[in-house]
Amino acid sequence: MKTRIIGVDPGSRITGYGVIDSDGQNLQLVEAGCIRTPSDSFPARLKYLFEGISEVCRQHQPTLAAVEEIFYARNVKSALQLGQARGAILLALLNCNCEVFEYSALQVKNAITGYGGAEKGQLRRMIEMMVKADFSNAKLDVTDALGLAITHVHVSQFQSKLV
Repeated sequence: MKTRIIGVDPGSRITGYGVIDSDGQNLQLVEAGCIRTPSDSFPARLKYLFEGISEVCRQHQPTLAAVEEIFYARNVKSALQLGQARGAILLALLNCNCEVFEYSALQVKNAITGYGGAEKGQLRRMIEMMVKADFSNAKLDVTDALGLAITHVHVSQFQSKLV
């Protein structure tokens, strides 16, 4: 049975998303892209993110979502804005009846490359091989989002074997 998963790499200016289907053995790319917020007021950008993620969910109807956890940031204002953007994204996913799972960047790197210190380029190349697509001209946010979705597939497979 196939499961549709959306991965989301939150950002207050650019949010990457990737939708995949998985039957536990195979991955199939459905769609991947970025939501670029206009340079409006911050509350208007949050609304734009909410509506953008909601639209992707309406189009593709994922049942599961994998979202990147907040990391520590030096700039307090940026961290607060990222947290608010992430909140708008989580609400959109929950409104679309997605079960939400959260993963750190380290977990994604480990799941995709087997090495927590992998560079973004290494991660991108592995994801390209896994979904059989070329993302060399795409923003890294796109492959980060796909990495989150693929990580959820790997983690859930591992957890199911423990039961």
